[in-house]
Order: sequence, then C-alpha cells, then structure tokens
Amino acid sequence: MRRTLLLFLLLLPLLSHAVKIKEISNIIGVRDNQLIGYGLIVGLNKTGDGTTSKFTLQTISNMLQSMNVKLDPKDIKSKNVAAVVVTATLPPFSRQGDKIDVIVSSIGDAKSIEGGTLLMTPLKGVDGRIYALAQGSVTIGGRNGRGAGSLNHATAGRIPGGALVEQEVPFNLYGQSEATLSLKESNFQNAVSIQNILNRYYKERIAVAIDSRTIRLKKPKTLSMVEFLAGVGEISIDYRTKQRIVIDERTGTIVSGVEVEVEPVMITHGDITIKIEERKRLPVIKKGSASMNLGGDTQLQPQEHALVAKPGAATVANLARSLKKLGATPKDIISILEAMKNAGAIHADLQII
Repeated sequence: MRRTLLLFLLLLPLLSHAVKIKEISNIIGVRDNQLIGYGLIVGLNKTGDGTTSKFTLQTISNMLQSMNVKLDPKDIKSKNVAAVVVTATLPPFSRQGDKIDVIVSSIGDAKSIEGGTLLMTPLKGVDGRIYALAQGSVTIGGRNGRGAGSLNHATAGRIPGGALVEQEVPFNLYGQSEATLSLKESNFQNAVSIQNILNRYYKERIAVAIDSRTIRLKKPKTLSMVEFLAGVGEISIDYRTKQRIVIDERTGTIVSGVEVEVEPVMITHGDITIKIEERKRLPVIKKGSASMNLGGDTQLQPQEHALVAKPGAATVANLARSLKKLGATPKDIISILEAMKNAGAIHADLQII
C-alpha cells in the first residue's frame, strides 16, 4: 500500500503581512475568456478513431465535400484521423494576429494523437462568435509506450502558439474614468485598508469600499487610466488573511498554518487517546524517559497520553506530530481535526476538498 503523504506547510500566517494590491485583487472587466472548438487531427499512424466513432466519419465526409470530394461516410475506413475538442484561453487585450496555446483532447476511440496535425479549427466564445483559428502539429510530451522518457497521456496534447486571434474582445480601458477592484478573498478590513491607503497616497478621495470585496476607483485628472491602475497595483498594504486548514480526504493531505492554535481538549479516537493541556512551566525531561520535546514550547508525554504546552503554544502542527508519534495515520488525524473543529477546539476555517 502506497504511503500517504501528510504535508504541513505555512499556508497562511497568523499575523498580517505586506503585499502589493495587484497580488490580491482583479480589475473588473480585465479577464481571460474561454474558447472551444471541434476539429480533426490527421496524419496518425493507425491510432485514430475507428468505424464506431460515426461522428468522426461524418466530419471527414463533410470536410471532403467542402473540397468538392463527395464520399459517403460508410465508405470511409481510415484510422489515421481523430475527432478532438480544442480549448484555449484568450488573454485580456489580445489583438488580431496574437498567438495563443491550445489544448486538444480526443472524443472518440483513438488510441493516440501523437504526431498528428490539427486541421483549421474555429474557436468560439460563449457568445458563439469565432475569436481564434487553431491549426498545427500536436505534441503530447514524454512518450507513448516506446522510447525513452516518462509515459504520457496519449489522447490529449497541446499546440504551443497553435491559434491565431482573429477577433478582439472590445474593452476601452483607456477611455474610462472609473474602475472597480475585486478582492480575491472577501475581507472587510482589507477592503477598508485599500480604500484608506489609496486616498492617503493620492491625497484625494479616489477609492470607496462598497463591500467586503469591491473597491470603486476614480482616477485623478492628471493620470490616464492605464497609468493610474499601474500605480495602484504597485502599492503595498498590510494584508490580513484568515487562518485555514485545508484537508484532501482522498489523498490524506493536510495543509495548515504552523501557528494555528488548539484549545486544551481530550481526544479519543480508536486506540489513540491524547490530552492537550497548558502549563506555565514545562517539566524537565529525565534521561531514559519516553517524553520528548517537539519544539515551540511543547512536549509529548506518551506515558500520560498528553501534549503539554505553554499557554498559546499548542498548535495543529504540534498536534499532528504528536499523533504521528502515537501511531495515528493521516486518515486518523483528519478525523480528529474535523471532530476538534466541531467541538470548538480549533477556531481556524476547515476546508475539505
């Protein structure tokens, strides 16, 4: 049985820290757009769709008919062609002639699209308009069951710079006098902090926080909107983040801030029992004792089934280390953390993915 990874990282610090406004916010209206299309990959080495993928045969027939070659789909026996869905992301302010990467994925019963060539494929937005045309040689990276390198997924690949932008998404940022910032994480204090620091920096009321995520901006008369937003993005603020524990129950991965505190509590889970208690002075560990220092003013005392810590020093990180020493599996630790959150012994947000 493969060993499950238990990972503790510094995800969110306990104290606030300085970050640039552009790192924690987006400008409303300045965004990526998703594109999608349906096309054919040709030139495969008998690894394409078989005769059971009738949509592929019909697409080949339609393509040939557009080239004045009439052929019944039932008469097509080629295995060198595969039908694929093509997806791409159109960055903001993309202009005609710009190149963007595309991802191609087989939707039939093709065994591999390695070495194939994508024929010209229109890529449409959610409004049904064509914004780019994709075409080119497909790469899947690695190897497909032969040669050196690591084995890769053979029915999906990409074409770097494989699509040309044909139509732009109109957005006149330069002509705007107002803009709106949207924080990536909702927080009233952060919204107010951005409002206050921008008003102090520009020495006029140019920012108004209208809710916990949204700050409305009005550019100074002496700056263009591009210059204004460039300057706003570079300003640093004292950013406060929520403490959070993220748990992936499928893989047994736990990510937690190292300073997430745990209240004194008694825990019993299966054969594991541990008591978290606070003491102003930690006992001296005698030579030959099973007790051990965990660092950060905490001790594990296995004979007493206790995690002893100075006030405020008991954390999720130290608790996890103690439970591992007592033989708990990652799955046990996840169950214990969930129960402790429900009991009010952990005040950080618990996010299960």
